Amino acid sequence: MLEYKITAHVLPPGTAKAEANQSEIQFDATSGRDNVLPNPAELLLTSLAACILKNVQRYSEILKIPYRKARLTIHGERNDNPPYMKEINYKLEVETDADERIMNNWHKNILKFGTITNTLSKACEIHGEMIKKEKL
Repeated sequence: MLEYKITAHVLPPGTAKAEANQSEIQFDATSGRDNVLPNPAELLLTSLAACILKNVQRYSEILKIPYRKARLTIHGERNDNPPYMKEINYKLEVETDADERIMNNWHKNILKFGTITNTLSKACEIHGEMIKKEKL
């Protein structure tokens, strides 16, 4: 079983930092909305992006599917009262020569074996597609 640990702190008026491994991530913890730093909802979507893109790489190696580049766009819809992430939609574009059958299998593995994808799919609806692109 894997375990994870981060340390986070905030200073008034709401600039926060999280430390994981030997990296630092700054984020918005103000009571309003910062225009520069990502807020917690954006960090949640970033975690999903990291999970999906990590599995793009992992399953390209396992399934021996070469790709040149991948780009992911994620949109989250938040319910206001009570606040929760209601729905997440994504579009994963991959520059590859793989055919549709291989792409479908690759996409299935990316989702099936993702820690964040599995966790979030228990909490909200996640819809997405993986699209083959000639050039990104």
